[in-house]
Amino acid sequence: MNLEFIGDGPALVVTGEERYLVVADLHFGIEADLAMHGLHFRSRSKARLERLLAIIDRVDPDGLILLGDIKHSIPSVTRQEFFEMPWIVEALRDRVSLRVFPGNHDIGIERYLRPTEICAKDGAVIDGVGYLHGHMYPSPLLAGHLMVVGHHHPLLSLHDEVGCALQFPAYLRAGVYTGKLGMPEQKASDPPTRALFMPAFNEIAGYDILQIVKNPTSPLSRQIIADETEIILADGTYIGPLSAVNSDESD
Repeated sequence: MNLEFIGDGPALVVTGEERYLVVADLHFGIEADLAMHGLHFRSRSKARLERLLAIIDRVDPDGLILLGDIKHSIPSVTRQEFFEMPWIVEALRDRVSLRVFPGNHDIGIERYLRPTEICAKDGAVIDGVGYLHGHMYPSPLLAGHLMVVGHHHPLLSLHDEVGCALQFPAYLRAGVYTGKLGMPEQKASDPPTRALFMPAFNEIAGYDILQIVKNPTSPLSRQIIADETEIILADGTYIGPLSAVNSDESD
């Protein structure tokens, strides 16, 4: 199994017997929610879709795996989503076969998808790799695999001596306490079970990595093994262990 990081996604190419393009947290329709909170933006759905289609054309994968939160509104479908989702899904389907792991924002997404495109919410193993959105406990079937996860929108913040910060979409690769996730307890002889938390494809969605670890909000993030956690930028640049960023934050 080989991983290729696509920085202008962010997106991930996973190559085993087949080649999959993996994308998390598109959040189409987010502009309607921001407008309800007094922040008015023209819809960026077309530009976001074109960015994804360009990556699909460049990568030429066997399939596209969407790790949930395709749409944004909870608990219903907004007017923006009602009009945009059909042509968004059809444009993707015209390019490549779809596998969708519904997320917590995806209430009603089934009306736009075919039954064969919808995967289990607690995850599934495809070509030796586990996938799920990440808002609920993973299936025990994912034990012993790399689990590629969305939901958390990891963002690396770097601070300088005057407090200014640069922010970068990033991956969080972590060991997890399997027993506390309802999986078999990890033994030394077992294949490792690790989670790769993907950054959001949506360009205005992000959450600080340190907060994901220090104030976890999902079953998976609550069971991260901090000493087995590393940070990788969206383009594949290796930053280092979580402890290095933690040290910078506490200085």
